[in-house]
Amino acid sequence: MQIGRDSSAVASSGEQVIRAATEGLEVDVVWMPFELRPYPTPTLRPEDEYLPTAWKQGVYPAAERMGIAIRLPTISPQPYTRKAFLGLQYAAEHGQADAYVVAVLRAFFQQDSDIGDTEVLKAILQDLGLDPSGLDGVLASPLHGERHDAALREAREMGIRAVPAVAVGNRPFSGTPRPEALRAEILRQAA
Repeated sequence: MQIGRDSSAVASSGEQVIRAATEGLEVDVVWMPFELRPYPTPTLRPEDEYLPTAWKQGVYPAAERMGIAIRLPTISPQPYTRKAFLGLQYAAEHGQADAYVVAVLRAFFQQDSDIGDTEVLKAILQDLGLDPSGLDGVLASPLHGERHDAALREAREMGIRAVPAVAVGNRPFSGTPRPEALRAEILRQAA
């Protein structure tokens, strides 16, 4: 059984839900990319009204319920995430996908770092014990770019339009699902 998960503001809460839902089960968890605003769509600005309102109404309450320290990043406009997701491919190829995602989320949502900046991503990779220069090859690689674009198409075809999102097989859950609903779907598909 394979579960896909996004890399979003409340992915840490999603991580807790997935952990609770899969306890005692043999499940492969795979991080998948989803860009809310891929280039050239303009990204949002934290000084505009929308982001602070959305965070006050949705993100902060969800994070508080899960006991997650998180804050609205001040980087403006918000960075494009393609490079970060290509970095995820590199980290995954070296068995470091989970650690990389946690580090990228922490960098953006707790340390206010620009995860669209290649040097920030290289520092994260180096902290994980990976060769940061390997990111340059991945960023320039047509194969890695095609894989990323194919994963984005797959997400759109599954109907994913927002983050966080979790998928069990081809069944997407928008938002952070209840652990018991996620577990029931895992067991249903495994049967």
